[in-house]
Amino acid sequence: MEKREHWGSKFGFILAAAGSAIGLGNIWKFPYIAGENGGAAFVFIYLICIALIGLPVLMAEVLMGRTTQRNPVGAFKKLSGKPFWVAVGSLGVIAGFVILSFYTVIAGWSIGYIVEALKGSFSQFSDPAVSSAYFEARVGDVNWIVGYHTLFSILTMWVVYAGINKGIEQGSKIMMPILFFLLIILVIRGITLPGAEKGLNFLWSPDWSKITGQSVLIALGHAFFTISLGMGAMMTYGSYLSEKDHIPSAALQIVFLDTLIALLAGIAIFSSVFAMGQDPAAGPGLIFHTLPVVFAKMPGGAIWAVLFFLLLTLAALTSAISLLEVVVAYFVDERRWKRHNAVLVFGCIVLLIGIPSALSFNVMKEVHFFGKTWFDNADYLASNILLPGGGLFIAIFVGWIWEFDKVLIELKKGSESLFDTYPIIIKGWRIFLRYLSPVMILIVFLHSVNLLESAWQQVQSSWVIILMLVSVLIKVFQNKK
Repeated sequence: MEKREHWGSKFGFILAAAGSAIGLGNIWKFPYIAGENGGAAFVFIYLICIALIGLPVLMAEVLMGRTTQRNPVGAFKKLSGKPFWVAVGSLGVIAGFVILSFYTVIAGWSIGYIVEALKGSFSQFSDPAVSSAYFEARVGDVNWIVGYHTLFSILTMWVVYAGINKGIEQGSKIMMPILFFLLIILVIRGITLPGAEKGLNFLWSPDWSKITGQSVLIALGHAFFTISLGMGAMMTYGSYLSEKDHIPSAALQIVFLDTLIALLAGIAIFSSVFAMGQDPAAGPGLIFHTLPVVFAKMPGGAIWAVLFFLLLTLAALTSAISLLEVVVAYFVDERRWKRHNAVLVFGCIVLLIGIPSALSFNVMKEVHFFGKTWFDNADYLASNILLPGGGLFIAIFVGWIWEFDKVLIELKKGSESLFDTYPIIIKGWRIFLRYLSPVMILIVFLHSVNLLESAWQQVQSSWVIILMLVSVLIKVFQNKK
């Protein structure tokens, strides 16, 4: 068995873990859901949600990895040994396979659009309809979509193949500063455009009238998914930490960087979209349908388009390498594989499994399983079942199953002074992890599979019956008195 690697520095871990958290969702999803749900009001709700669900579970997941020095399966096996919890750990490895198989397809679009921008393909885009038709033509081309899916997969394998220090850590130390630098350039460009203030108002003006129960659910869901919880990535990265590393401060820095990048992306995107007179409510189509039109109308647009899609590719790559590392770590730790062999074999398997997802936009477009395409099924399985399920069980395990005295001993390693000075932090973390976080994650799960909406619709349609039952219960209670 190969000697287990460790991060060269805590800074390297923070950059790698932040890179795992910072992905496609930060660049396109957070800005538009914030804009659609009250701007600054939504950001405030989101920050509360990330404190309730993100930080506690992130600390728990990293702690399990550091304590056991193992992947998700090995961590649960070492701490519990019971088949059920080992199976829970397997969810992370399976999630890594499934997510990476379709994530590389979307990330491939980013590389493809760097090339399209260099070719000047966006210069003739007059409105989003033209841009949308062009995008459909690109993803409808089997060679284009499979080719870039393959290229991105190879890039991911290349970084992970080099190992923790020379690959993931060094790669993160290069990619993350470049990502931040590109984003700052795009922010400066966006806010200096005439009319940019409208975009800033859209994102930052608090509109409390738009905050509804649905807005809170969206904030909860994004707070959970944005930090890569439940997929074993943070547990795996935590397993390369030493006992001297300060977990609470590292978790806080990861969350801070993740949120900062999302907010900066919102400023860069919406200042440009409003300045160029485009529709900010384009939703998920904002990146590939609307922004190419924005770049076409912007002076020097080709250059800004290249920079933006390079930014998007780097964000996707830092997340993808963490997903592949979960799978590789399992086979290195538990099956005694050599890292290079595990990367090549399972990287290629993920690549092959991803091809049907790529074909879901062309030759397999009409092939449906359970009413969905292969791509949609993979997305649904990972996002709606595997991730919330994994996060829920991690919170329950650390909060209830793993004896808290042992948890406390492990958590204090590297951060004794913090907990000795502020013991309330331990009490608060324990309460959040035991009660608030599991409930919040369960709500995210129910919302993601549309059970909350169905239940609410049933309640609405049966309100007369409910009122009758309540009145009967009141009468019974009065009679007993």
